[in-house]
Amino acid sequence: MQKFPSKQIEWHWKFQVLKAEILHVQGLEREALSLLEEELPATIATSDVAVRRKFTQGAACAAMHMPKEAEHYLAEAETLAKTYHPEFLGEVALKYGTLHFIKGDAAAAEAAYKKSLDLARDQKDSFLQAAALSGLGLATTMQGHYDESIDWNRAAADLSRSVGASGSLAKTLGNTGWSYAELGDYENALAFYKQAEEVSVKSGLLTGQTYWLTSIAYAYQGLGDYNSAEAILKRALELARAQDARDTLAQCLTQLAWIALRTGRNEVAEVYAQEVASMGSKEVAPRLAIDSMLLRGAVAESRHDYKEAEKTFLKVVQEPQASPFQEWKAEAELAKVYADEGLDGNAEREFRRSLDKMEGIRASVQSEGSRLFFLSNTIIFYNNFVEFLISRHRMEEALEVTELSRARTLAEGLGAVSKKHYFPLSDFHPQRIAQRKHSVLLAYWLAPRQSYLWLITPSKTGFFTLANQSEIETLVNEYRSAMQSGKDLLGGGNLAGQKLFTMLVTPAQKLIPKDGHVIVLADANLSRLNFEALIVPGRIPHYWIEDVTVSTASSLTLLAGQAAPPTKGAKGILLVGNTEPNKDFPVLTQAAEEVQAIEKYFPVEQREVLEGKEATPTGYLHSHPERFSYIHFVTHGTANLTHPLESAVILSPEGDSYKLYARDIVQHRVNAKLVTVSACNGAGTQSYSGEGLVGLSWAFVRAGAHNVISALWEVSDVSTPRLMDSLYGGLSQGKDPATALRDAKLSLLHSADANSVFKKPFYWAPFQLYAGS
Repeated sequence: MQKFPSKQIEWHWKFQVLKAEILHVQGLEREALSLLEEELPATIATSDVAVRRKFTQGAACAAMHMPKEAEHYLAEAETLAKTYHPEFLGEVALKYGTLHFIKGDAAAAEAAYKKSLDLARDQKDSFLQAAALSGLGLATTMQGHYDESIDWNRAAADLSRSVGASGSLAKTLGNTGWSYAELGDYENALAFYKQAEEVSVKSGLLTGQTYWLTSIAYAYQGLGDYNSAEAILKRALELARAQDARDTLAQCLTQLAWIALRTGRNEVAEVYAQEVASMGSKEVAPRLAIDSMLLRGAVAESRHDYKEAEKTFLKVVQEPQASPFQEWKAEAELAKVYADEGLDGNAEREFRRSLDKMEGIRASVQSEGSRLFFLSNTIIFYNNFVEFLISRHRMEEALEVTELSRARTLAEGLGAVSKKHYFPLSDFHPQRIAQRKHSVLLAYWLAPRQSYLWLITPSKTGFFTLANQSEIETLVNEYRSAMQSGKDLLGGGNLAGQKLFTMLVTPAQKLIPKDGHVIVLADANLSRLNFEALIVPGRIPHYWIEDVTVSTASSLTLLAGQAAPPTKGAKGILLVGNTEPNKDFPVLTQAAEEVQAIEKYFPVEQREVLEGKEATPTGYLHSHPERFSYIHFVTHGTANLTHPLESAVILSPEGDSYKLYARDIVQHRVNAKLVTVSACNGAGTQSYSGEGLVGLSWAFVRAGAHNVISALWEVSDVSTPRLMDSLYGGLSQGKDPATALRDAKLSLLHSADANSVFKKPFYWAPFQLYAGS
C-alpha cells in the first residue's frame, strides 16, 4: 500500500482489501470495516477486488452480529460475482453459511456450505473445499448430527493439513472438539480443543486462541476439574476483554458462572450471570444467548426463585434457534424446578418429555463409542428422575428409570431393545428374572446425595438407602488398591473391605440365603469392585465368596433375554494363546502350562487350538468363533481408558498388527456358553455410567457370549493356570460357569498350605463373571 499510495490505482485497493481480510480473520472486525468504508473508483467497481470487498464487509458484519448489514453486503457480492466473476460464488456461499450459523439457522447454514463445497470442487479450489467441509461439520453439530459432523470434520482436517490451510484447520479441530463435548466425550474434546488452540497460536489467530481456551476450560469442567477450568477461564477473560471479542467474553462469563454454581458460590455466579445478561442478546451469537438464558434459569433456581426459573427455561424450550442439546437441557432443568415446587404432574410431564428428546438425540448417534459417552453425559438427568420418583415413594418405577440407563448400547447391539426406549418399560418383571435365574438380584444406583439398592427375589422387591457416591467410591478405590498390592486383607484387618460390606450388602443380608446365587447390577465405580472379596465382619471375618456365589450383569433387560440356540455343528472349545514373543509385552511363562491344563478336558475333535504363529487376530476372526461352546484366551490384554472399544487382546504378530480389538470382536458373532479372557484388565479400566466397565468382557457379551470371565486388574501368571484348571474341571462335571468359577477360587483360598499366598484376593479376586443373555 505504501508502494501504491494512490487510491485511483487498482493495486492499492488489492492490498487494502487483502489487509481487511487479514484483520477479519484475526477477529478485528471494526478495523476491517474501517479500511473498506470508502467506495472504489468507478474503473474497478466491477473488478474481482470489488467482489472481495463486499463479501469481506458481509463477513465482518456477520461476526459483529449485524445480520441486516451482512445480508446487504453479501447480496451485493453475489450480484457482482454472478455477473462478472462467477469464480467467487463459492466464497460468497461460504460467507452466507457463516452468517446463517451465527444467526442460529443451522439448516440454512448447511445448505450454503454444501453449495460452497460443490462450487469449490468444480473449481478444484482446495482451500475453499477445506473451509466448506469445516462449515458442514459446524452446522451438523448444531443440529445434533454428531456422527455426520465428526466425518465432515475429519475430511476437513485432512484436506486443511494437506494444503497448509491453518485457519480452516484450527476451526475444524475446535469444531470436532465441540462435537465430542456435546456427546460427553470430554477426553477427546480436550485433545481437539488443545490442538485448535496450538494451531491458532502458531498462525497468529489471537481471537481464535482465546476462544479455544474457553473451550479447553469447558472440557475440564466436563472432566470435573473445576480448578483448571477456572484458571484458564480467568486468563481467557482478560484476553477477551482486551480484544473486545464479545462471543468469547460471553462464553467465559457463562462458564465461570456455572463453575461458581457447581462449587456452591451462588453469589459469585450471579455477578457473572448479570454481566452476561447486560451484554444483550444482539451482541452475541444466538446459541450463546440461549446458553446465557439457561444460566439465568439455573441461578434463579439456586435462590429458589422458581417462577423466574420456570419462565426462563420455558423461554429456552420455545426458542426455535435452540439446539437439540439446549432444548433437552432446558426441559430437564424445568422438570427439576417443578419437582422442587411440589408440582408433581408438571414435573413428571417434563421428565418424560426430556427423556424422549434425549432418547431421540441418542438414537441418532450411530457410533457405539459415542453413545457410551452420551449416556455418561446425561446420567445426571436420570438421577434427578430417580430421586423424584423415590421421594414420591414410587420405588419400582425408579428402578425402571435406572434400567433405562443401564447397558443401553450393549442391549441395542444384541437386539434386546430398540435404540429408542420409552418409560414406562413394557414387560418389565424383575421378580420373574430372579425366579428364572434362581438368584437374588442386587441393583445399585450411586448418586451425589445418597445411593440406593433394590433387592429382587422371586417373591419380593426390597429397597434400601445407602451412603452417597463419593463416600462409597472412596472406599472402593482404597480397597481395590489394597487388593492389588497383594496384602493379606483378613490378617491385616483391612477396614475398607468390611465397611463396604456393611454399606452395600448388610442392609439386604437377611434376604440372601446361605450358598445362594447373587447377581450384582453395579453402577458407576462399583463396576470396578469384585463383591466376592468384600469382608463379612463378625467374630471370624471372612470373604463373602465363602457364603454365596456372585456374578455380575449389566442390566435386567439383558438377564431377561433368552439365550440363542446352539449353532449347528458347534464344537467344544477355541483355545487361543501361548503367543509369539512381542517387543511390547513380556512372554507369559505359564501360558503353555495353562493351554495344556485346559485342552485336556476336551477330546481332540472337540477343540481347536491357535498357538504360536497361528494365534493371530486374523486366525481368531477366520476360525468362525460362532461355532464354539467355549472360547478361551491365554495372553496379555490392554484396556483403553478413553476409547474402550480400542481395548485389545494381544496376539502373535502378523506384519505390524498383533492386536485383536474390542471393536473387531463386536463385529463377529459368538454363541459361546463361556468366553474367558485370561488377561490383565480384560474387563476394562473406565466405568461408563449406565454401561459399567467397558472393555473386552463388554465386547464379548455384545458379540453374543452368554457368560464372560475377565480380569479387573493384572493377573498372576503363577496362580492363573491353577485357577483355570480347576474352573474347567468343574465345567466338565456339569457345573454352571458361576459355580465352577467360585469353586475354583475357593480351591485357591482354601489351599492346604496355611501360608499359601494364593489366599490373598490379589490372586483370585481379579477374575469376575459377567452374565449375558
